[in-house]
Amino acid sequence: MSRLRNGVVRLLAVIGVSVAAATSLAGLSFGMAIVQKSGPAAVTKPGASAPGSKADLATAQGSSILTPTISAPTVSKPRADFAFPLGQTYVYGGQWRIFNAGTASLRMEKAGQENRIVATADAAGTVALLYHVKDKLESFFDPASFCSRSTSRHVEEGFRRVDTNITFDYAHRKAVFDQKNLKKNETKHEQHEIPGCVTDMLSAIYYVSSLPLEPGRTFSFPLNDGGESVVVNLHVEAREQIKTPAGTFNTVRTQPEAATGLVRDKGKLWIWYTDDAAHVPVQMRARMNWGTLIFQLQRIDKK
Repeated sequence: MSRLRNGVVRLLAVIGVSVAAATSLAGLSFGMAIVQKSGPAAVTKPGASAPGSKADLATAQGSSILTPTISAPTVSKPRADFAFPLGQTYVYGGQWRIFNAGTASLRMEKAGQENRIVATADAAGTVALLYHVKDKLESFFDPASFCSRSTSRHVEEGFRRVDTNITFDYAHRKAVFDQKNLKKNETKHEQHEIPGCVTDMLSAIYYVSSLPLEPGRTFSFPLNDGGESVVVNLHVEAREQIKTPAGTFNTVRTQPEAATGLVRDKGKLWIWYTDDAAHVPVQMRARMNWGTLIFQLQRIDKK
């Protein structure tokens, strides 16, 4: 039971995205929930190919198995036709098995010369009975370059109460990590090397939205969550039609992965983005060793 609780909590925090978007989004985190390639296979319908297989990509609308891979681990500027969803809040509902797992939200707004992202993750229903989760995450990034400036989170998980702040000092190529355990009154300070530009667990979800998501392509970019930076490999797998409480959408299914991360060796994450210029993350599915958690878009609140 302890392992189950920890798994649910970790994934909710990441997707409240994390993701998930999130995202998990993301962690919806991304983060947003970064997983290793060797995770278990995704569930498919009888007779269907597994997500990301050659057969799946070959039959996907407009897909191409042999499209070039973009492997340089850099952060690209937003594409010319991408409009930041300023003033919009994506609200997600989570399901674990047959149970209501909780809610997550992602909102972007203008903050001076920067863009601000605010995400929340709250356990509900059966999951809330297992473990209290009420997290709030925040990120600031440069909209011209997508370089993250800072990120913070307030975590309430069980009896834990932790505040974390991460500042990206590009002049000195450092991620400055400061954390305080509010229950134990303990603090932690660390500095880690970073490349010239990184994304974070929240901005990465929107960064993917800004990419030209064509099935068969792979994009690589650096992500930092206060420790060592990791290179995220985002595989654009196929086009699919997805039905959510917010409506039915034509989407592009993506799978982010990395060799290290919060849920490494424990599963896989898929994020579905609308197949249009906005690339709104409408569904996030995390298949873990303890079960599958799905976050679907409930609605988009504007202003």
